Amino acid sequence: MKQQVNQLTIQEVAEATGLSVHTLRYYEKVGLIHTIGRADNSHRRYTDDDIGWIDFLNKLRATGMSIQQMQAYATLQRQGDETLPDRLAMLRQHQQMVEANIAELQRHLEVICYKVGYYQQLVTEMAEKEPAFSQ
Repeated sequence: MKQQVNQLTIQEVAEATGLSVHTLRYYEKVGLIHTIGRADNSHRRYTDDDIGWIDFLNKLRATGMSIQQMQAYATLQRQGDETLPDRLAMLRQHQQMVEANIAELQRHLEVICYKVGYYQQLVTEMAEKEPAFSQ
């Protein structure tokens, strides 16, 4: 017996993924999400697999992948396993870009941490030099 697949409305998926209903419809329109199945009342019904895919798209987007690159990846994914080498190459290239961005952010954070430490030292020294308020 086949296990029943969880069927979610577009509002439930929007809440679960943090995307708006409008964005979900847009993603479907531009081919980032395959055509979503419909219930008898013609309302979209998403599966757990759809949510997993949308979560992956969110991670790609949050790490700086463009919509166009995501579309190319989604097209390859729909073509099946013969595109695995191409998808691997895309993800490796994206991985390198993300790692470079993280390294740059780490360098920026080091400067900020230096400034915080420096200013904290100055504030501490100023507080030590001020005479205590007495009554």
